[in-house]
Amino acid sequence: MFGIGLGLRRLGLLAVSALAFLQTPAQAQLTIEITGAGANRIPVAIADFGGDASASRIVTSVVRADLERSGLFRMVDTSGAAMTEASSPVYGDWKNRGADALAAGSIAGSDDGRQEARFRLYDVNKQAPLGGSAFVTSKAMLRAAGHRIADIIYEKLTGEPGVFSTRIAYVVRVSATRYELHIADADGQNAQIALISKEPIISPSWSPDGGRLAYVSFENKKPVVYVHSLASGKRVVVANFKGSNSAPAWSPDGRKLAVVLSKDGGSQIFTVNTDGSGAQRLTTANSINTEPNFSPDGQYVYFTSDRGGSPQIYRIGVGGGDAQRVSFEGSYNVSPRISPDGKSMAFVSRRDGGGFRLSVMDLASRQVQVLTDSNKDESPTFSPNGRMVLIATEMGGRGVLSAVSLDGRIKQRLSISAGDVREPAWGPFNR
Repeated sequence: MFGIGLGLRRLGLLAVSALAFLQTPAQAQLTIEITGAGANRIPVAIADFGGDASASRIVTSVVRADLERSGLFRMVDTSGAAMTEASSPVYGDWKNRGADALAAGSIAGSDDGRQEARFRLYDVNKQAPLGGSAFVTSKAMLRAAGHRIADIIYEKLTGEPGVFSTRIAYVVRVSATRYELHIADADGQNAQIALISKEPIISPSWSPDGGRLAYVSFENKKPVVYVHSLASGKRVVVANFKGSNSAPAWSPDGRKLAVVLSKDGGSQIFTVNTDGSGAQRLTTANSINTEPNFSPDGQYVYFTSDRGGSPQIYRIGVGGGDAQRVSFEGSYNVSPRISPDGKSMAFVSRRDGGGFRLSVMDLASRQVQVLTDSNKDESPTFSPNGRMVLIATEMGGRGVLSAVSLDGRIKQRLSISAGDVREPAWGPFNR
């Protein structure tokens, strides 16, 4: 369809051979490599947590790794310094080490197997506490406790919510006859297999509450859109019309899906209720209309269409009507994704030389910035705080994931040693 097949992939078919939602640990975890960092990183000291030694090492390492890979913080050496959240920091010593902020904590166990995580955060320059927290966890949830602590530190120091406790979904091509849909922590760890297929898996999409995934399955010899509950494993058919049913995207309130259907001929965008009722056609142009994405306020659906002769991005009201063209720079712009604050649009554009690169548009000024220098970017997805965009791309002939900040300075690469990684979807904040 469009260029390297982005349109075809979104309208493509999927054959599922086995369903094992969140039951089997994945054999390979994503590894994250920091390839770029912010210009002015905040120097932060994370003292070794006290209490239970093995548990404290896990939590401390997760907190440090989360903050370091964000690209916004520089870890200050804490060797030779022992303290917990109950200690009184010697601010002069930490200032001499170059720290602007300091965090210290402890993990305490109990006879019933529960553990309590405590920490405090300090402003070294102002010599004052910035806050802290205490909560119950367990040995199985120590990494989650570290992510939670890192989120709190991130928000206190930047004013934005952290996303370390969120999850991502992505597809791994293990072999020519095995594809797996994985769900993992935002750092690529704790991966679980959600779906196994002999054929390619495409277009996973998170519900706003993080409890469900929409996807396309061809197990009944035709493409059908399902919504699957991750907790219960139950699923509901939401689009099983004549022809193709594909490319699900959730409305912000979680009550509807935008889908691409060919039941009336061509590829048209519809909205349907999550129980499959109330199908409403939005687009009417005799063209390919695909890759829908709701605006955060739920008033518009952005989509890709070749109605003007080449693939461009348009938007249409949720009640239908005339579509408005959004992209004008260049002859190929696809895969629109709107930032959580509604101010920016990430998309893939074909640039000079033929490369497909992640770009971002300021929707108010229409100014466009190219964020990557790769050549085969696809499937952009925003972090829930809107600071990062996760994409699939290609490095060394195989698929990897790459995350980049909206200013292009902070970059990460996520990969698996054996297998192509594709089709990322960043989940919402935990609720």
